Amino acid sequence: MKSHKISRKRRAVSPVIATVILVAITITVAVAVSYWMSGIAGQYTKFEKIEIQSGYSEKIDNGLSPASYGWQITLEMKNTGSATSTLLRVFVNDIAIPVDNYGESAITYAGGQIFTSVVYAGTTIESGGTTTVYIWIDDGWGAPVTSGTTLNVKVHSAAGMDYIKLVSLV
Repeated sequence: MKSHKISRKRRAVSPVIATVILVAITITVAVAVSYWMSGIAGQYTKFEKIEIQSGYSEKIDNGLSPASYGWQITLEMKNTGSATSTLLRVFVNDIAIPVDNYGESAITYAGGQIFTSVVYAGTTIESGGTTTVYIWIDDGWGAPVTSGTTLNVKVHSAAGMDYIKLVSLV
């Protein structure tokens, strides 16, 4: 009968090399999981942040704008957030302007009208992008709306944020 002898000539990987291999595999997996998690977190941490860089008014009396006389308010806006923003509504002194193509977005109030350049589908601003929002106010809109009056202009976005600027009429 043959006896089975265990061959002791074969050597296993040394404990030091085994440890190095296990540490390398662990680091590789940890780095891969880290990149994966940061990608997932990046999708859910996008945010909207609009800055109104300037807001001013100009007296108009030219017949070329939707309001042929009155004021044009100009808001220059920049999206400094990481998500695209959609501007949906414009409010002047907390009165909403129905948003449509600017030639049709008038609201009649106290004998005058007010228009905006924000369109029905919303005006979008890409991350890092800028846009200009115009508001045209007839002389007869609201009381008292005269030169020197300060108006509270608010732009509402699809994300539920409000961006406010006080503008004095010239």
